[in-house]
Amino acid sequence: MDYESKLERVAVLGAAGKMGSGILLLTAIEMADLSLLPENRGRTFAIQAIDMSFEGLAGLMNYLRAQVLRAAEKKMVWLRSVYADRADLVENGQILQQYVFDVLNIVRPTIRLEAAYDCHIIFEAIKEDPALKKEIYKKIDAANPHKPWYFTNTSSIPISELDTDANLGGRIIGFHFYNPPAVQKLVELISSGKTAPELESFALEYAAKLGKLVVRSNDKAGFIGNGHFMRDALYGISEAERLAANMPLHEAIYLVNKVTQDYLVRPMGIFQLIDYVGVDVVSYIMQVMNPHFPGEHLHSSRLDNYLKLGVRGGQNSDGSQKDGILKYEKGKPVAVYDDSSKQYILIDGFRESADKQLGPLPGSYQPWKQVVNSRTKEVIFAALFAEIKLMETLGAKLAINYAKRSKEIGLQLVSDGIARTDEDVNTVLLTGFFHALGPITNHV
Repeated sequence: MDYESKLERVAVLGAAGKMGSGILLLTAIEMADLSLLPENRGRTFAIQAIDMSFEGLAGLMNYLRAQVLRAAEKKMVWLRSVYADRADLVENGQILQQYVFDVLNIVRPTIRLEAAYDCHIIFEAIKEDPALKKEIYKKIDAANPHKPWYFTNTSSIPISELDTDANLGGRIIGFHFYNPPAVQKLVELISSGKTAPELESFALEYAAKLGKLVVRSNDKAGFIGNGHFMRDALYGISEAERLAANMPLHEAIYLVNKVTQDYLVRPMGIFQLIDYVGVDVVSYIMQVMNPHFPGEHLHSSRLDNYLKLGVRGGQNSDGSQKDGILKYEKGKPVAVYDDSSKQYILIDGFRESADKQLGPLPGSYQPWKQVVNSRTKEVIFAALFAEIKLMETLGAKLAINYAKRSKEIGLQLVSDGIARTDEDVNTVLLTGFFHALGPITNHV
């Protein structure tokens, strides 16, 4: 079955979620574009948008309508060519609205899993729960006569485990979009030892059509992205706990978050990143990974305690940040949660004294926004770390130790056979996490 035929019948599980909605958007546009080609005019393309929430599905359709219009505006020349035989479509606005209609017309929102029973491809973006994923795969596979291919968006569960336990016979591949899928260029591609070669070839063609940058990860829990992030987060938490021997924990969290954002020139500090992903999600991913790495103890009792206190983070349906370890106003942290008093402590109340403990930023410091797309990044970072190494401040010492640990984690991913090369590790952190500096560098 060729590329177009495989994409005639598609399902997205968890379609109303943040990841699922992005995957559905990209795939629906790809399917609609195929349907508009002259050679495909006789084909009927349909994508089943499956989610358990009626409210979520209603929001999904509104999201799709707005995003498809934006996508259409960027390819007006092509749309004029494919609608050239439509005498009723003259004005740009008419063409744009017709394209929005054509994309949305192939989307079938539903709460019923049965809609996947006639599909050739299943994109799965549900909760990161191995047992739940396997149960759903088995249910679909038992009722679907087409032996569908499964694209799982898992960021931590070994593909071979899902394949074996659901008895899929190599019809599953890890296709880990980064958040949000419609914006992020990176996809981690994970094949198991059984993954069918034709499935892998299709996945690469699909990624290329979407304009994605593919980095292959070997099939070990956490893969490259979470393999680095989870260990990086655990180190940040341990550093804050170590500093808390001489200061309140909320101040220590502020210091570590500031060092990881400013000194390491990242888009957000490590505690902000934990909040962004969700304290509950980070904790659960560690639980998934931990059994696969005996001796490492990929677990944080600190995160367990936050969850017991109802501190979860994550995002609202409109994409705004929920309060987590940090409290946010207009997307910026303004307070840190204190688990002893069970309340948020305003940063403005201790910022001056905390910053004084860190010491001044290096004179060569430039904020992330100025550095991330600079053509002279290497020169900037070489000067920055050369200066930091000569400084005796607490901030400089924390930064050097953190950068060294980040590099160790990256090298470990390569030596453990998870990443294939140092460059793959750097690419995932630079592209998927928007770091300005890859963890495996010569600066530390």
